[in-house]
Amino acid sequence: MRADNTRPVPRPGVLAIEAYVPGKSSAPGAAKIYKLSSNETPLGPPPAAIEAFKNAADELALYPDGSSKPLREAIAGRFGLDPARIICGSGSDEILSLITNAYMGPGDEGLYSEHGFLVYKLAILAAGGTPVVAPEKNLTTDVDALLARVTPKTKIVYLANPNNPTGTYIPFEEVKRLHAGLPKNVLLVLDAAYAEYVRRNDYAAGIELVSEFENVVMTRTFSKIYGLALVRLGWCYAPAGVADALNRIRGPFNVNGPAMAAGIAAIGDESHIAKAIAHNERWLPWLTTEIEKLGLKVTPSVGNFLLIHFPKTGKTAKEADAFLSQNGLILRSVAAYGLPDALRLTVGQEDANRHLVGTLAKFMGA
Repeated sequence: MRADNTRPVPRPGVLAIEAYVPGKSSAPGAAKIYKLSSNETPLGPPPAAIEAFKNAADELALYPDGSSKPLREAIAGRFGLDPARIICGSGSDEILSLITNAYMGPGDEGLYSEHGFLVYKLAILAAGGTPVVAPEKNLTTDVDALLARVTPKTKIVYLANPNNPTGTYIPFEEVKRLHAGLPKNVLLVLDAAYAEYVRRNDYAAGIELVSEFENVVMTRTFSKIYGLALVRLGWCYAPAGVADALNRIRGPFNVNGPAMAAGIAAIGDESHIAKAIAHNERWLPWLTTEIEKLGLKVTPSVGNFLLIHFPKTGKTAKEADAFLSQNGLILRSVAAYGLPDALRLTVGQEDANRHLVGTLAKFMGA
């Protein structure tokens, strides 16, 4: 193929990327909208975070702290971490991209599970790497399948635990087994975006592994249980060497001041987080039970969302999505994740949850 000298041309692989498509946020014609497509907390942010965000307006003309030091120290205090090993960014998406760009290039491979978070593939391709996918068992990460696909070209293994969009998780012993099977030069990225919601004794987000080993990073977000999705705020805990590499390539002011202020206030409000956990503990099992009564399969979830499976013919996921939208209920299509017969439902407020079940009952003819 001849080179195109008439205009700038992206490097190979960039145009092969399918841009990330977020969940829809509107339902034209519906009297009231229930947005249950993006795993946002139904309780909103802590009041203190809203106040801190507003107060930051007085300093809009000033640059924020270039290293996010106040936020890093607040996170460190909350979780008992070394603030020097915390990197903050514009959502955990930016952190994942920074990690990938720092440790992957053309000819390298990035490995993740079959229904893993779509951003992994996007980040790998954007860095010039090759995505490698391992099959799952029962919509759950299969450690043996991941390890079987590690090659000398593998540079990063991404593990969403719990996983989005399935809501499944693997116990910490399995995470440790995965890490033990990786070469020391392969980086294990533990994406723990939904860690705060998990109520299982055999689960851990990964801080212990990061503290002990040089090739493990844990990423977290303020977009879910902390209710700060609008300001885009995330962080990671990393070995000193990884933190040094990420600091060299991140933007010097990659976290804005209002976001930082809101994050500091949010992470200090433990009572608000407790309310969010209690709300999820009540409504996650209720939704599961009520939806299954309608004859639909629901994948057991430890997050703040459910994966609902529909028949391949008849009452399909596509038809259900259209019917729900007509009634103001916005769910997430997950066909891009290889799940064309399912919809992802975020746990909402009580009225939204009850409206969802009632509307689904009408759709199913129950």
